[in-house]
Amino acid sequence: MQWIIFMLLLFISSMEMLTQNRWKKQASAGLLENCTGCVLCSEDNGCITCHHRLFLLIWRDGIRQYGMCVHTCPPGYFGVRGLEVNRCTKCRSPSCESCFSRDFCMKCKDKFYLYKGQCFRQCPPGTAAQPGARECQETCEPGPWSEWSACTHESRTCGCKWGVETRVREVPEAAREEGTACPALLETRRCRMKKHCPGGELRAAG
Repeated sequence: MQWIIFMLLLFISSMEMLTQNRWKKQASAGLLENCTGCVLCSEDNGCITCHHRLFLLIWRDGIRQYGMCVHTCPPGYFGVRGLEVNRCTKCRSPSCESCFSRDFCMKCKDKFYLYKGQCFRQCPPGTAAQPGARECQETCEPGPWSEWSACTHESRTCGCKWGVETRVREVPEAAREEGTACPALLETRRCRMKKHCPGGELRAAG
């Protein structure tokens, strides 16, 4: 009877050990799957440190924190290389898809427009939306028109019936530097000239 009890206990113990070994193998396989590129890895939190060429991406799920080693940071993050660890840091603005630094966006998500590193649903005053580039471009506001020039024809101011006079307006230097599309900066119109030049000489009428 004792021999039967001993064999039964031995069988139960063997089954427990087999179950534990199987669980350890599954846990180890899952851990290796989540620890690609890791130097140190936690069973509960994933990667802790990465190989020097990779970035450590950390995200939260409720109160838990997980780490993963990636070659390139995902949208909404930018890579920061450090002496001890390279990290993926989240862009501050949730409407930013790609950023250069935490506060400077380079590309906005759909339905947003980029202007000076920030994302806007509507472009600020003084700018116009460029749908193709999804950016806000500063509008060009030229200064006032100059006075009309003298009426001339082929550089002469007399001796013809009709001539042309022009006027111009300037644009701010900042608008010229940024290549902003500006409205017309020069206008011309026909004008009547003096047919008789000084001295009484009569030139052929134009």
